[in-house]
This record gives sequence, C-alpha cells and structure tokens, in this order.
Amino acid sequence: MPLLLIPLLLVAVLVLAVLLYPLGLVQRYRAGVARRRARPWLAGLNAWLLAVSALLFVASAWVGEHWVAHALLYACCGLLLGVLIGIAGIWTTRFEHHPEGAWYTPNRWLVFALTMLLAARIALGIWQTLWPPSGVQPPWLRMLADHATLIGMAGVLLGYYLGYAWALRARLSRR
Repeated sequence: MPLLLIPLLLVAVLVLAVLLYPLGLVQRYRAGVARRRARPWLAGLNAWLLAVSALLFVASAWVGEHWVAHALLYACCGLLLGVLIGIAGIWTTRFEHHPEGAWYTPNRWLVFALTMLLAARIALGIWQTLWPPSGVQPPWLRMLADHATLIGMAGVLLGYYLGYAWALRARLSRR
C-alpha cells in the first residue's frame, strides 16, 4: 500500500507545480521591475558571469545540434536578438541619483513583454503536448512548433540579461 503513495505524491507535486507556475511568472515580473541599487562592482561581476553563461549556452547548443536540428542557429539568433533588446532596455531604464547612492528601475513594459513571451512559449509547449499537430500545417506554425525555438527563447532571455548587464556596467563605469 505505501508504494502506491509514491506515484500519487509525484502526481500531486506535478499538479502543484503547474498550478503555482502563474504565481512564478508574476514573481518574475515583480523582481524584473524592482528598483535596484546601482553597484558598479556587482554589475561587473554579473556581466562577466553572464558572459560565461552565454558561452556555455552556445557550447551546449552546439552539442545539442546533434539531436535538435538548427539548435545552434536558433541559439545564436536568440542570443543576438536578446542582446539588442537588452541594450535597448538600458536606454529605457530610469536612473536616480541620491546622496546615499544611485538607483535604477528597469522599464516595466519591456519586462512585461519578455515575461509574456516566455508565458506564450510555455503555453505553446503545453498545447503541443496535449494536442499534437496532425496533417498539413502552415510554415509559421511549423517553425514555432520546432524544438529549436525553445533554445531560441532561452537565447533571447539570456541575451537580454547579458546585453543589459554589459550596458549597465558601461553606464555605471562612466559615472
């Protein structure tokens, strides 16, 4: 009898994770638009660690090219697009200078758009899992249904943080 509780517990944990996922997206948005203290040393450390993460991401996409067609292409394109969005994001960031230090607040609309892009890709993945495509599909739907778009989405998010961190580092080092 106790062995039957293990699958039930696993299903309960899965259902709980699915039900709590919208809360996680809300928390991601709230953390993304929070007002932060501008510390140059922390911005530099973050930029360098994200650069290492980007290199590991591209290396893993290169290895994943063996199993997922166009994984490296989607990863690099997503990374480049994300870096461009991150650099544009620093232009829309509000900076405040006070006697106790500098503060910055990322643009709400940009963070919301990236969060919704992530939610849309997850919803597409759920839709693909529950209702697999059958028959002839339009080319744009086939491209979205490709497994490499998950890697591309990860590249966009990582590229955004990479571009934003390096642009923030450059902006703080000028002050």
